[in-house]
Amino acid sequence: MNLANAERELGRQRDLEKDGVSSVQALDAARTLSESLKARIALARQQVKSAEAAIGIARQDLDNCVVKAPFAGVAVSKDAEVGEMVSPVSAGGGFTRTGISTIVDMTSLEIEVDVNESYIARVQPGQKVEATLDAYPEWRIPARVRTVIPTADRQKATVKVRISFDALDPRILPDMGVKVAFLAEDKPGDVPSAAAVIPRSAVRTDGGTQVVLLVRGGTLERRAVRLGAEQTDDVEVLAGVAVGDMLVVQGPPDLKDGQRVRVKQ
Repeated sequence: MNLANAERELGRQRDLEKDGVSSVQALDAARTLSESLKARIALARQQVKSAEAAIGIARQDLDNCVVKAPFAGVAVSKDAEVGEMVSPVSAGGGFTRTGISTIVDMTSLEIEVDVNESYIARVQPGQKVEATLDAYPEWRIPARVRTVIPTADRQKATVKVRISFDALDPRILPDMGVKVAFLAEDKPGDVPSAAAVIPRSAVRTDGGTQVVLLVRGGTLERRAVRLGAEQTDDVEVLAGVAVGDMLVVQGPPDLKDGQRVRVKQ
């Protein structure tokens, strides 16, 4: 509004100066007022831009105070405390952290096991696996081999194998102890079916032969067996015993065929 009035006043002073009615001094005063108002407007615009830039910096500083995870998950530990410095790399000293929290993606839990080199040829991607958590020993969890890491540990003579659960469960937590049993592929007509499943502790070695001790009428009977696939703490028996046979699972190592025994109920 003031600039418009100054522009009109400058125009009138020009006309009056041409007609010889107004003085050059009045014209200069009107011109000075108009240019002064233009300069003030330009300065105000620059101040607005500067204020907008300051707001942008403040917003960026505020955004930097918000910690954002690279993926969705559950924070299982807080590693940094108030007053500590956080840096992408370690700067030494006890007041610099390279992270503030540990986050676990609960939808990507897997099992990582070391398999002896002697048995790694039997492990194939997609192979069925039965997992047993130490916390739930009676719970058999179906899983599959996801991949075999193509490198070996020379000191331990093992190869790492990663196993994926068929279905996740809230009871499965990170860093839990777990045992796995690799299951053989079902091939009808090629591999005989198991006659029974017995505890591994019931199998003994006698002269290089796998045997078990049956209890019949209070007398031990030595029976050679042919074993199949192992299942955690159990093993399949393809021949030698039948379902319902009573076996010696625990006992002295010097038990013999024909020895009289008494079963305690």
